[in-house]
Amino acid sequence: MKSIPSILTTMLMLSSAAFGADQIPWDLPRLWQAPRAQPAEGFATNNLRAVFFEGLPHTGQPTRVFAYIGMPEHKPGEKVPAMVLVHGGGGTAFVKWVELWNRRGYAAIAMDTCGCVPRGSYGKWQRHAQGGPAGWGGFTQVDAAEQDQWSFHAVAAVVLAHSLLRAQPEVDTTRIGITGISWGGYLTCIAAGVDDRYKLAAPVYGCGFLGDNSTWLPEFQKMGAEKASTWLRRWDPSRYLPRAKMPFLWVDGSNDFAYPMDSLQKSYRLPTGPRTLCTRVRMPHGHGAPGENPEEIRAFADHILKGGPALARITAQGRDWATYASPAPIVKAELNYTKDSGVWKQRKWETIPATLDAAQHKFSAEIPAGTTVHYFNIVDEHGLVVSTEHVEIAPPVPSSSSSSSSSHR
Repeated sequence: MKSIPSILTTMLMLSSAAFGADQIPWDLPRLWQAPRAQPAEGFATNNLRAVFFEGLPHTGQPTRVFAYIGMPEHKPGEKVPAMVLVHGGGGTAFVKWVELWNRRGYAAIAMDTCGCVPRGSYGKWQRHAQGGPAGWGGFTQVDAAEQDQWSFHAVAAVVLAHSLLRAQPEVDTTRIGITGISWGGYLTCIAAGVDDRYKLAAPVYGCGFLGDNSTWLPEFQKMGAEKASTWLRRWDPSRYLPRAKMPFLWVDGSNDFAYPMDSLQKSYRLPTGPRTLCTRVRMPHGHGAPGENPEEIRAFADHILKGGPALARITAQGRDWATYASPAPIVKAELNYTKDSGVWKQRKWETIPATLDAAQHKFSAEIPAGTTVHYFNIVDEHGLVVSTEHVEIAPPVPSSSSSSSSSHR
């Protein structure tokens, strides 16, 4: 008998094929027009504008989306690069996140995707009139009209925020990227697949294949296979990622509770553009320093949007070795491995040094006996981490002679 996850995966494949990969539920020409915006009284800061912009109708009624917009210091008439910032579960439009990118020399917009304003506390933000559907995931909304569900509205809010940012006279519309954290990473994956105006995408934690073994599997089990398949067909990022062509930076941890490494790998193999991986052992999950501040995201954006040095690039990979190219010297290589199997978030990972041959731009390591999964990290002189893909090692298959002899015992 098939498990629930495999049933969902099978149904998703069948329903996706029937639906058509090129069909999307959003009216992009409409979303690519800058929405009307008005000041959000009482929320502006010394550095940032606070606005409400028009969202899409919900149950036939108008909606509006709260956002912060900030500009970096720049010369009169200068056009600056920009970033769209998509918060995660329990979050909202965060002032400090916009200011972080402003200090880095970027314009930035952070929008709330759940009909709230940044008044209250984490996970308990105040909802406002005309807020649209509440998050997260919209699992209980699966029977509602497609255009009234959370994922539809949240993605629309992200695309509209991008359009509003592009309309700012200081912004260079040819140099805009997107990053999102957790559910924001999930939304980043979808937005990058439907909005090809982005020059880069950097999802943190978030990925697709939520019906396989994600933390939300109980939600799908409660729905039943048919409704779960409907939700996955409509809203799983795996449906939209093959449309994405821009460079991706995937930032995640080995033991992430929400987005396991196997789903991440299946996701990052779908976009057709270049990809870079940064997978830290036991990376914490959250906003603030864990999800917002990884220097790899800044360096990735600086390279693509400002012409700065690139991150290291894995050029080839074997079972116990890999080669790389890097503008900065690589000072360390390490092998991360686990001998555990089962639930990804519970696996114990260990790290040992790998042999680094800087002259040949190659690193390698002997894989410890009993390893079930491993991958390499390399670190440049600035402390920036780039990872190889992880490799799963199948357990040895008993020889036919062993099986035969054991069967006669």
